[in-house]
Amino acid sequence: MRLPLEWLHQYCRPELTAQALATRLALTGTEVERIEHHGPQNTDRFVVGRVLQAQRHPQADRLSVCVVDIGNNEPSQIVCGAPNVKAGQTVAIAQPGAVMPDGTPLKTVKLRGVESQGMILAEDELALGTDHEGILVLNPGDGVAQMGPDPGAPLESLIPFATEVLVLEITPNRPDCLGVYGVAREVHAATGAPLNPPPWRDDPGSNGSVELATVEVQTPNELCQRFTARVFEDVKMGPSPPWLKARLMAAGQRPISNVVDVTNYAMLETGQPLHAFDLDRVAGHRLIVRQAQAQETMRTLDGQLRELDEQMVLIADDDGPTSIAGVMGGERSEVSETTTRVLMEVATWNGPNIHRTALKLGLRSEASARFEKQLQPEQALEAQAVATRLMIELCGARLAPGTIDIGGPGPTPPTIQLRDARVSGLLGVHIPRPRCQEILEALQFTVSENEEGLDTTPPPFRRADITREADVVEEVARIDGVDKLPPTLPSRHGASGRLTRHQTLLRRAVDALTAQGLHEVVGWSFAAPELAHKLRLEHHRAVELLNPMSSSEAELRTTLLGSLLDIAARNRSRGARTVRVFELGKAYLPTDEPLPREPERVAALVSGPVRPSTWREQAPPQADFFSAKGALAAVLDLLRVDWALERAEEPFLHPGRAAAIMLDGQRAGWIGEIHPLVLGEWDLDGVVAAFEVDLDAVLDRVPGAAQYSDLTTFPAAHEDLAVVVPDNIAAQRVGETMLAAGAPLLASAEVFDAYRDPEQIGPDRVSLAFHLEFRAPDRTLTDEEVAGKREAITLALQEKLGGTVRVA
Repeated sequence: MRLPLEWLHQYCRPELTAQALATRLALTGTEVERIEHHGPQNTDRFVVGRVLQAQRHPQADRLSVCVVDIGNNEPSQIVCGAPNVKAGQTVAIAQPGAVMPDGTPLKTVKLRGVESQGMILAEDELALGTDHEGILVLNPGDGVAQMGPDPGAPLESLIPFATEVLVLEITPNRPDCLGVYGVAREVHAATGAPLNPPPWRDDPGSNGSVELATVEVQTPNELCQRFTARVFEDVKMGPSPPWLKARLMAAGQRPISNVVDVTNYAMLETGQPLHAFDLDRVAGHRLIVRQAQAQETMRTLDGQLRELDEQMVLIADDDGPTSIAGVMGGERSEVSETTTRVLMEVATWNGPNIHRTALKLGLRSEASARFEKQLQPEQALEAQAVATRLMIELCGARLAPGTIDIGGPGPTPPTIQLRDARVSGLLGVHIPRPRCQEILEALQFTVSENEEGLDTTPPPFRRADITREADVVEEVARIDGVDKLPPTLPSRHGASGRLTRHQTLLRRAVDALTAQGLHEVVGWSFAAPELAHKLRLEHHRAVELLNPMSSSEAELRTTLLGSLLDIAARNRSRGARTVRVFELGKAYLPTDEPLPREPERVAALVSGPVRPSTWREQAPPQADFFSAKGALAAVLDLLRVDWALERAEEPFLHPGRAAAIMLDGQRAGWIGEIHPLVLGEWDLDGVVAAFEVDLDAVLDRVPGAAQYSDLTTFPAAHEDLAVVVPDNIAAQRVGETMLAAGAPLLASAEVFDAYRDPEQIGPDRVSLAFHLEFRAPDRTLTDEEVAGKREAITLALQEKLGGTVRVA
């Protein structure tokens, strides 16, 4: 939001520079992004002038040589190119030495041989608008008397054409600060500067029925909380006065016409958007607030034909849609040069619904940006009061009796107790009760004392923001000054500076993966609805967001794989041949309960060529099933969790190169190479392998303190054993069978080779070579003890697996 300080000072003028005010606002929670200057810098060189003579230039048909009284002893001669300049006009003059808004310095020059001592200004040369067709003529009524002010009077006394502007970043919970007066209330509380009455205090309008128009609200109350309307007759369309144009331009709005400018001015001043209908173009003089029908269309003010859906709210007349509620008006009922009667609509809409509508249509406006933060019903009549006064003063309008008001004000905000002990307990510093009361009353809370502290009632415009005692404490703290709070360490009572067991295990998992050469990444928790299709998932369910940031982030993710593939694709597109990344994060699985289940998972992805592209390159890390398995083993083995892999299929994994990760016989994740069709969705090629495992299930199975055994006192006996088994038996199962048969002397059985040859070992069989290590904790083993265990292993392999020991 752009806040012109000249406009702010109409309601609150602190004795602070723009920079000091920005700092104070930032410390109280209203962030100032930057400070800008709008308009010319040296305003003393801009004065009021009166054209005494205007004659055609002797050397140029399109130029006029003017004699202008600017209050000096002698009139000034100024060459002007405007077609509308003539004697008797009161105009705006820039004298030599003035610096124009674009930074150009003005000098005395000769134009076609005639000296020009300044410039007669057009609107755009004062940053009052975009009009450059003619000079700005200060008509009576524009702050100018019938004969105008004395020539030479400072121009800024009539037009606020130059001002400092604070560019504010208003947080979503403070829509009351999206208007000039709302920020003035904050400045008053933060600085103690006096606050003038609000611009809506004196409302020229009246209550009661309106005879010239009717309104029917068919939507539920939560979609349209309040709808107000007033009718103006004898409206005289035309340009706005320069002072209003100046304020609109400084606030970032382009002047259009007096009626449209009134709606924008009232919105900027109160924070509440308005919309003006040409009453004679409203069919039946009746407005109907309803939800759109499927595929219903209407043409908006920007000339675009918009297709609506059933969740969108619109305003219709007897001929159909005429405005998209809270977003943009329709072309059919807009005010124009021929408008003589105006129906002024001010309503309170549902914030999330307006946000969804604007997002779905790709149509964000100043109105939708305010409505989506949820304005309060009381603001509707405040804006009506400001607009009514301006319509009468600037458009010569006559207000018809009555006000249409459907819905009325909102509920009374609840009273919240603020305890003295709670203030000091949360802030760690004592703030006296009188100071708390002073701050809250400056913020327009209703305050009364009780035995333990204060009873406080927030103002209606803070109804949605202040709901509990901690919120009131925060208000006290931010205005009193968070910079005053002492920097202290947390109390040691009940706390210690050490990691929890869960945090320690997470760090071990991260360390294990980084040791494998993987980089940690953080992906979005949001996913696009088409992610399930790209991963070839059927009957996929996901948690849909009611208020998504964009259509590509409309769901909560059910897997971490999508964000890892996004990162791989982004890195590949920028020339990275190998990508090795992992992420620790939550997935969100829908349930029958109001909230989803949120398991914590760890996922990793390895991508890159298996072999170097040239003989000169060093071989990069492999990217296949086994490289992913090595990264998985690094984590699970470091955490001392027993795990196994079983053959499995996933629609997004390559057939035959996929497995399920099993913990205690229960599936806890998957591992494999990504299916080529899935890789094509991300424009990836080659081999990409990944895994994803439920980290909660892993950490629940991590044993307690490690028990170390003696490995050096008594030597181990080592043997290699090759066993031929059916090809469908996993090597892990063979190793487990060996360990069970060789217990307790067989300490480990590690496979190091696999060999297939139908002629030598038979079809559908594989020869697996294992390295066996025998060890006893209290003695050196004899050959007879090892031979006995070897025979037991051979017998177990034959009986349980149908395997035979292969003799070289």
